[in-house]
Amino acid sequence: MSDLTAEDAKLVTLARATRARTGAAEGAAIRDADGRTYAAATVALPSLAVSALQVCVAMAVAGGSQGLEAAVVLGDAAELAPADLAALSELAGPGVLVHRGDARGTIASTSTT
Repeated sequence: MSDLTAEDAKLVTLARATRARTGAAEGAAIRDADGRTYAAATVALPSLAVSALQVCVAMAVAGGSQGLEAAVVLGDAAELAPADLAALSELAGPGVLVHRGDARGTIASTSTT
């Protein structure tokens, strides 16, 4: 996490803790344009399946967010799912930092929407 800003490192901590607490496949955290943070885990119920990042985006929308600054997704997948990238882009547009890492919080890649 040494190459991350302090605020992005905070997102890693939130995503990691949320994933660990729930035992979910992924943990995610985002920071909106007002500096508010949202953290969530994958929801995998028989009647509802939502990725951790999609839950974060939904929480931000429900909270009145008008944009996003950064996102972190931690889990086993090698890349961000197309539906996750679409949700980020629809809310925030281009230029949002997206950090992808493993369950321990080691960031493997950083990209932008």
